[in-house]
Amino acid sequence: MNNAEFIIKSAVRSGIDVCFSNPGTTEMPLVNALDTVPGVRGVLGLFEGVCTGAADGYARMAGKPAMTLLHLGPGFGNGIANLHNARRAKSPMLNLVGEHASWHLPYDPLLAMDIEALAGSVSAWHRTVKTAETMGRDIKEAIASALNGKIATLIAPNDFQMAAFTGTEDREPEQLNDASEMDSMKIDQAAAMLTRGKRSALILGGQALSEKGLMIAARLRSKTSCDLFYDTFPARLEQGEGLPDIHRIPYLPEMAMEVLKPYESILCIGTRVPVAFFGYPGLPSLFISESQDRLVIEQSNAGIVAVLSGIADVLNAPAFVNAASLSELNRPVIPTGKLDGAKACAVLAALQPENAIVVEEAITNSLAYHGHINGCPRFTLMSLTGGSIGQGPASATGAAIACPGRPVIDFQADGSAMYTIQSLWTQARENLNVTTLICSNRSYDILKLEMARSGNLTPGANAIRMTDLAGINWVKLGEAQGVSSVAVNTCEAMVKALEQSLAEDGPHLIELVL
Repeated sequence: MNNAEFIIKSAVRSGIDVCFSNPGTTEMPLVNALDTVPGVRGVLGLFEGVCTGAADGYARMAGKPAMTLLHLGPGFGNGIANLHNARRAKSPMLNLVGEHASWHLPYDPLLAMDIEALAGSVSAWHRTVKTAETMGRDIKEAIASALNGKIATLIAPNDFQMAAFTGTEDREPEQLNDASEMDSMKIDQAAAMLTRGKRSALILGGQALSEKGLMIAARLRSKTSCDLFYDTFPARLEQGEGLPDIHRIPYLPEMAMEVLKPYESILCIGTRVPVAFFGYPGLPSLFISESQDRLVIEQSNAGIVAVLSGIADVLNAPAFVNAASLSELNRPVIPTGKLDGAKACAVLAALQPENAIVVEEAITNSLAYHGHINGCPRFTLMSLTGGSIGQGPASATGAAIACPGRPVIDFQADGSAMYTIQSLWTQARENLNVTTLICSNRSYDILKLEMARSGNLTPGANAIRMTDLAGINWVKLGEAQGVSSVAVNTCEAMVKALEQSLAEDGPHLIELVL
């Protein structure tokens, strides 16, 4: 057994069974090991950002890490935007990066670069293997870090991958229990803030947005009448009928501050104090003012539900929540006529099936969608956690592999989709049940909005060209990659196309001409 085979064998023993890969010459021993060691599904992505985004989406839905296999520093660099999103989502991941042979590196070959400098910006654990003999120890540490909720990146020189494994197999990586202890003082403080007679808000993130976390939050609300909010861009939110109403914090600072302004006490559970996406002159960075009482409890994902439960226990909150206080099925009326962003949101909310996974990266065209979701059948929502666009198509791909029995809908902005459009090819190759809805307004509308906010209300020719996306033929682009594709420009046509795509196996693309 060589070291590459030991790496794959260790991953399989630890429950890692999917590898999203875009390999090159330096990873060939690991590619060969995927054949000689059974137990890992190899999934090819035609761009590294597809691989890292898919691993992120997989982790959010499977609750465990996948592997990526990337080629040297440039390959890792190509995937770094979605690694940034994964880091913000707190998604676990094991990245394997092939390095030049150790004896070849001193000659500074063309693809040589400082991979560790890149890896350190997005990885909680990263290391370059220094000798063939330490490969076994290094991969065990990397896997242990990934199993414990981190992004781990192991950089393995080609010759060390091929070398015979000389270590022992007596110790395999283990997933640790959440070692962080709950801060009883903060739990008592949170309980006191919720019962002091002031209007309170709970802003939830991480596992607090799981079904279990939300139902505990509903118990707190029934005891204290606090209101529930979620981060503007949640990693994973369970929502719909039978869960408590919960509201999104708006993207724009003025709107977010106005929404949070009435609350005298604000508790952030599983997330930080909400921060403006960008710094705007004359506006604060934080959406909460100094005059508002605040408490932040950012426990690890595994521990945050226990924190909520601890607060409920201190408050003696009811063990069960009256069903009448939870969301009822209340889908929007299906609109008619020419499509626009708001109508597309209503059609999606009206038709998305129970147990769907909706990946939302529609940017400016998704604003109305979040107002509908409390009344949908139970489903899972994932969003753009790190703000680096191009997450949607790739993340939807990984989610479909993690949950093959669930329909996946990628509600997608056109400009963002072009960043990882190669995801369609992987969806077709793997026959994944992903429906991609392209909000085709042929524009970077978010940039137009930011341009206006900067004071430029009459942009010139060059500024206009920087926001114009005209000329993309989405139907041909989807069909060229093996995906059944159609363009629609009315609500009636969107209804027909969406119903058909959800009834058929395999990937579909629907261009929503807005």
